[in-house]
Amino acid sequence: MDRQLLSAIAHRDHPIAAPVSAANLDRLLRRAALPEGARVLDLGCGEGEWSLRALELVPSAHADGVDISPHAVAAANEAAVRRGLADRLTLHTTPADAFTAAQPYDLALCVGSTHAFGGLTETMDALARFVRPGGLALVGEGFWERPPAPEVAEAIGEYPDLAGTVESAESKGWLTVYAHVSDLAEWDEYEWSWTGTLARWAADNPGPDGEQALAVMREHRDMWLNGYRGALGFVTLLLRRV
Repeated sequence: MDRQLLSAIAHRDHPIAAPVSAANLDRLLRRAALPEGARVLDLGCGEGEWSLRALELVPSAHADGVDISPHAVAAANEAAVRRGLADRLTLHTTPADAFTAAQPYDLALCVGSTHAFGGLTETMDALARFVRPGGLALVGEGFWERPPAPEVAEAIGEYPDLAGTVESAESKGWLTVYAHVSDLAEWDEYEWSWTGTLARWAADNPGPDGEQALAVMREHRDMWLNGYRGALGFVTLLLRRV
């Protein structure tokens, strides 16, 4: 099984695909105060939950969702059809750093997908090409709440602290106008959903695929519970292009 399919399975019960509750997702989108007819871009959209909720909040808005995973894009399309939003969501199965657009957007999202551009600073530089002057970006990124063990940092990645993350996000001409820092309950809900959904799928699909899914789940859960739980933070920044 490829990793994209495993990830799509793991996120089935948590389509937000980040340690953010539905209530806080709504709060972030409402704070964006999108205008009528807003254009929304979601880079690394996954199952499209952020875009779909934006379309529900602004019935005249249109969105483009971009993801490299055909499994995630298929799930996003199914959700859009189910919720009556398919006519306002256009999905693109392509790498985020290869996507181009003819017109600027009012809001661009990149939540948990800054790796697609090589990091947070590079992501903010890329988003500036998509967002109109005065437009907004919603960017979700990890940061270290406290210094991790060296082996954990090596496995997870080199992140700054929260202050350093905000500084990096603003370094390309952006201004933070709001933010949400995920709490431990949001992290636990996300991780138990990720690992639990994959474990249930593995139990229902005995054989090589199930064994692989179970091995991936156990490796992930061990790194979470014995490594980054309580140390790795996640912040979703609402930034204005200035």
